[in-house]
Amino acid sequence: MKELLLAASDETLYTVLDAIKDELNKNGCPGDVQTQILISAEEIYVNIAHYAYGGKAGEAKVQIEVGGDPKTCKVVFYDRGMQYNPLEKEDPDTTLSADERQIGGLGVFMVKTMMDKVDYKYTDGQNIFTMIKKL
Repeated sequence: MKELLLAASDETLYTVLDAIKDELNKNGCPGDVQTQILISAEEIYVNIAHYAYGGKAGEAKVQIEVGGDPKTCKVVFYDRGMQYNPLEKEDPDTTLSADERQIGGLGVFMVKTMMDKVDYKYTDGQNIFTMIKKL
């Protein structure tokens, strides 16, 4: 398992994505699956960077684990920002036009659609968001 502890900011996003990509490449992950995992990771990490700490500096921990039988990629995001479960937000109505839809929520909806499993819990003062994808 690979673990990163970073300032939760846009500047550290590519450190996270590169670490995930390295683990996926080492494990022969197909390109289309890799793209889904990277898009999902970007969405969750950017949400932490932009919203978890209310505009103040904060940290994020990211754990990346690839393995098992069948082989999966598990990425877990930790932050000590405001308690927030993104999975409780109602999914957007994608049948409406962009002009008719409310702003927000589409990114998390994409994550829920692209990943095989997503989970959120709040434990010991930290948000823990887990996403799993079969390779």
